[in-house]
Amino acid sequence: MKRKLTWLLKSRGVGIVEEDEVLMVLDKPSNLLVLPDRLHQSLPNLYTIIHEELGAIFTVHRIDRETSGLIVFAKTAEAHASLNRQFEGREVEKVYHAIVLGMPSQNEGTIDAPLSESGRQKGIMLIDEKEGKEAITEYTVLEEFKGYAFVEARPKTNRTDQIRVHLQSIGTPILGDLQYGGGEGFFLSHVKPGYRGVEEERPLLNRSALHSAGLSFLHPSSEERLKFSLPLPKDMKSVLKYLRKFRAGNN
Repeated sequence: MKRKLTWLLKSRGVGIVEEDEVLMVLDKPSNLLVLPDRLHQSLPNLYTIIHEELGAIFTVHRIDRETSGLIVFAKTAEAHASLNRQFEGREVEKVYHAIVLGMPSQNEGTIDAPLSESGRQKGIMLIDEKEGKEAITEYTVLEEFKGYAFVEARPKTNRTDQIRVHLQSIGTPILGDLQYGGGEGFFLSHVKPGYRGVEEERPLLNRSALHSAGLSFLHPSSEERLKFSLPLPKDMKSVLKYLRKFRAGNN
């Protein structure tokens, strides 16, 4: 990778997980776009940063602006085609970690609920049993608290907002997800009894608490199985720290 590009990525908080002649695996921070915004072209985004330095670069998949964690780009058309086939053929293993409001009725399960875009609100996805596209998410509760849960989600399909809508559908929207009922974020005053802090309290987390934690696929050239994993970012770790302290258990 060119030295300038390395510097540009790091200056935006982007971690370089793996890089070779045909692909790049990056650790994207929250609140950074993957692709240019159609209405606000000047907003920073990963694709433009990389494209301006390397030239040809291919987007393989997307994660939301607010979602942190693993994302892969292809450097060649051949690698792009290989990775696309794997994503479309459901050969890529994806693991997400989320902090949700409420507790699922079961500690693990599969959500099989087709999705389509709302006809009334552009960009909002809905469960649509009649005309929606197949969407399947497996989930496991990793830790439970009073009023919250720490969940692992493993999407088996690649639909827009899939994990967010599916978790909302079982009564546990992702913390901080304004679009799908997760509230405005996480403040210490939400959980600390008798909280006495500054008048204008800052949130410990001010985005959707969703993190792309694991990614596994076949290398486009060698066909070796690659596996990547990332720890939680600082803001989600902070939320769990205080949930463990003030909301331990589920009673």
